[in-house]
Amino acid sequence: MSVDSQWVPSACTLPTVDQPFRLQEFDELFVESLVGVQWEAATRLRLTLAGGASVAARARDLTARESECCSFFTFTVSGDEERVHVEVRVPPGQVAVLDALAARAAGALA
Repeated sequence: MSVDSQWVPSACTLPTVDQPFRLQEFDELFVESLVGVQWEAATRLRLTLAGGASVAARARDLTARESECCSFFTFTVSGDEERVHVEVRVPPGQVAVLDALAARAAGALA
């Protein structure tokens, strides 16, 4: 497994050895549940996942762990029984990381 340097910025405190596994978790969530990617602003992305409570719980767990090591991310998970929305915000200095996340997500839709 290779780690995308745009996706994993130097500000990330997750141990290097664990980074490919975290990327894999995001990839699996995207492949299994992602149904939409929408830019809300240059620093804000909305990901829409198919699924209910279990998908929301999975997204909350993953984004909480990601926020611990990459504190510049702000994730908000909301939704209902059919759709889960994950809003991702970053400060202007981290737009390249958000772009990389969006590209990774869009790749899963393709």
